[in-house]
Amino acid sequence: MKRVLLLIFLACGIASAQDYFPNNDDISARGEVIVAITNATIVTQPGTVITNGTIILKDGKISNIGSGITVPTGAVIQDANGSYIYPSFIEPYADFGMEKAKRASGSGQQYDESRQGFYWNDHIRAEQDALDFYKYDEKEAKNMIDAGYGAVQTHMNDGIARGTGMLVALNNNGDDGMRILKKESGNFFSLKRSVQTRQSYPTSLMGTLALLRQTHFDADWYSKGNSTTRDLSLEALVANKNLVQIIEAGDKKNVLRVDKMGDRVGKQFVIVGGEDAYEMIDDIKATNASLILPINFPDAYDVTNPYQEWYVNLADMREWKQAPANPFLLSKAGINYAITSQGLKSPDKLMEKLKMAMEYGLTEDQALAALTTKPAQILGVSDMVGTLEKGKVANFIMTSGPLFEEDSKIYENWVQGSKHVIKDRHLKDIDGSYTALIAGDTYKMDISGDAKKVSIKIDSTKLGGKIAYDGNWITITASQKNADDKTFTRMISKVSKEDRLTGTAYLANGNEVSFTATKNVEKEKDEKEKDEKKKETKTLGPLTFPNVSYGSATKPQEETILYRNATVWTNEKDGILENTDVLVKNGKIYKIGKNLSAGNARVIDATGKHLTSGIIDEHSHIAIDNGVNEAGHNSTAEVTIEDVVDHEDVNIYRDLAGGVTTSQLLHGSANPIGGRSAIIKLKWGYSPEEMIYSDSPKFIKFALGENVKQSRYQNGVRFPQTRMGVEQVFEDYFTRAREYADSKGKKNFRYDEEMEVILEILESERFVSCHSYVQTEINMLMKVAEKHGFRINTFTHILEGYKMADKMREHGVGGSTFSDWWAYKYEVNDAIPYNAAIMHSQGVVTAINSDDAEMSRRLNQEAAKAVKYGNVSEEDAWKFVTLNPAKLLHIDDRTGSIKTGKDADLVLWSDNPLSVTATAEVTMIDGIVFFDKERDLRFRESIKEERQQLINEMIAAKNKGLKTQEPKQSTKTLYECNTLEW
Repeated sequence: MKRVLLLIFLACGIASAQDYFPNNDDISARGEVIVAITNATIVTQPGTVITNGTIILKDGKISNIGSGITVPTGAVIQDANGSYIYPSFIEPYADFGMEKAKRASGSGQQYDESRQGFYWNDHIRAEQDALDFYKYDEKEAKNMIDAGYGAVQTHMNDGIARGTGMLVALNNNGDDGMRILKKESGNFFSLKRSVQTRQSYPTSLMGTLALLRQTHFDADWYSKGNSTTRDLSLEALVANKNLVQIIEAGDKKNVLRVDKMGDRVGKQFVIVGGEDAYEMIDDIKATNASLILPINFPDAYDVTNPYQEWYVNLADMREWKQAPANPFLLSKAGINYAITSQGLKSPDKLMEKLKMAMEYGLTEDQALAALTTKPAQILGVSDMVGTLEKGKVANFIMTSGPLFEEDSKIYENWVQGSKHVIKDRHLKDIDGSYTALIAGDTYKMDISGDAKKVSIKIDSTKLGGKIAYDGNWITITASQKNADDKTFTRMISKVSKEDRLTGTAYLANGNEVSFTATKNVEKEKDEKEKDEKKKETKTLGPLTFPNVSYGSATKPQEETILYRNATVWTNEKDGILENTDVLVKNGKIYKIGKNLSAGNARVIDATGKHLTSGIIDEHSHIAIDNGVNEAGHNSTAEVTIEDVVDHEDVNIYRDLAGGVTTSQLLHGSANPIGGRSAIIKLKWGYSPEEMIYSDSPKFIKFALGENVKQSRYQNGVRFPQTRMGVEQVFEDYFTRAREYADSKGKKNFRYDEEMEVILEILESERFVSCHSYVQTEINMLMKVAEKHGFRINTFTHILEGYKMADKMREHGVGGSTFSDWWAYKYEVNDAIPYNAAIMHSQGVVTAINSDDAEMSRRLNQEAAKAVKYGNVSEEDAWKFVTLNPAKLLHIDDRTGSIKTGKDADLVLWSDNPLSVTATAEVTMIDGIVFFDKERDLRFRESIKEERQQLINEMIAAKNKGLKTQEPKQSTKTLYECNTLEW
């Protein structure tokens, strides 16, 4: 019934309610009432000012505005002499008035059969209309009105696809038929699951991105009339495709991720997020996306306790210092954005945060635009709100002075021509410091907070005090100087001047005397001028690549370098070359030989040191954000680790210190058919896209054993539950992929990203790296692959590989194993440290991997164990972590050995790289030095100095009375194959 009634209101006109409804408002521009506000300084939009201006209001709109215009006969005139008028703010992203989503109970499930007729995934709730969940909240509206807001875009903030939002005027004097400015103002998405369902998929960020892609593919398919059944969710997506498309992303990395997803489905999103966009501003500018920008800058940490201070990492300390510069830097870069108050504890904190941003260079016009014209433009409602022009909705605020000045106050907020009084502008402003004389005693009296607080001192003794200010009469109550005296002095005065209070004081003994309190105007003026002189534009401070510990002040660049007189492990037929030079030029290995000419190259003396190709970790889970497993389904081939590469993970730097230059970032082992991998070069300081191999070989993760059949999960409900069920999963999906291939080109063909990937496997265009332990399952998967006409590329872990190395050789599969892990779960009981040596001896391409953020830093020592266990030669053992994984990853034409023309991915070791005493002194990728041991020592000193500087600044901030937060430790989950945490 509610929705029908609201639609009737809307049909009768947005700007006014029905004629037969009673009007009990204060003065407003509704019906026949015409209001003229005169003698104001009117800022119609950023940069445009009318002095001594008049604004005429009628029917909730601006009927005229300007200087020297004629006031209509019969208009109610309000003199705003000395006041300023600005457009009311627009909140572009909120859940104002929305009912709270009900959290589903019970355990996880695959599908909710009760939602027949909707999309198969319950986190896709595109059919939701904000109007169905809306109830105007007068209390919440008042908080926003008091902060300067006149309109708010609201939506149901639950789900990955959330449905439509609407634009609402914050008019506490109106009704819903009048308030709803636009019933469908945008189409909303997020990266957050719905709380209204327990459906398990997706369980990761990469799964969420994949779901959003497929949903949009399906909507496009549905729009062409291909479906034989009705889907209300897809219908809604199709119907709302021309609305503004808004997605909540979060940090800078997610801004880039959702934009990439949008490009894939042909959609330009308005992105909510980017609080740390300044750290990747060029990448974000390149998206051409508009942002809805939160400004919830973090408080300083309370670092006074040195035993707690160490919890706070340098990146978080920097964020406190640098985040307020973000709005200005976005404006400087020409990035289009509107500001949202979402994330703030309350809307009244908005101005405080904006003034912090202004200390870093944000101008008043830029700030005003981000609150008015920019949200209007982004939401496509510039014809209604955002500026003060003839014909537009009469949403404006009246202030005591220029909006962003320190002492300016908002007097009134007119919404749809209806006045909402925040502070009576006719009351005189008496805040300030006074000297009061009462019965021969001199008091110091400070009044603050719009005359809501008073502090009183006589001599150096602070007295208790209370104040009441109403109708230009002030009453102050002060306790006595003697703390044991429970009597009070009361002062009453009519306020006629702002700099002097004159009235009657009622003393504790009952006597009445006159009193005066004179404002210390000159002192205040001097202090204000002093403060103005002190104010200097703050700067961002050191911004590094990446902007965390151990980041470089400048982005690392390619160099021409000559390694002189090294012991060179070529991994080629030349073997190990003594006293040899290697010249690196244009990112490649340019020359190898003795006594090479240095030319303009930087020379590194490698005498007594060993130069090798970089270590390649075939199986790693570092540098991944928000989940290594998409565990919701038994096949998740549609997801890809490339979507969630974390270029700021300090484990990248730590791996570089261990000589690692390339890693395959694998999906976990939660399901038989997992997600696609990302093969990256560890280019510390570069973006995720720059790290991923160009023209990267295509890989996917399969898994066998305990993890996929959920042996150790108490609440495992997903098929399969047995090892024979795992085999059936493969058979089913390969059969489906063949059927999918047959359907291409036929009527009603539906693009399915998951099937496309599995089809690539069957057509030998994508390589399989399979998590494996037990020989029976290893044998099973090889037979299944052969049956379907392809080969498994790599068995990883493969701790029973020694039992069937001959069969592996015949199949043509490689083995990437641990050096000596054993018995950490039941199916590993038969592992032996001779595994790698035995597979190698049988002609299997053998590698040793980490699967662990700590082990990946010492893979050189893991390779050395093959010399001890199995008498593998040093050169062959070294290939286990260099050339062999390069072969398994199909990048051996680019890296893995020292050969003219290959990528200059090199490590200079202090000793034989298989020695426990060897350390990486220089690690280079594509001719760029990303780790230098001497520079690392300098980093440690500079980090220590910077931390101390920031600690000093935080302590100073606390001493000034600024709000602080408790120290906290930001930690990154160290993922392993079976990690299910998001």
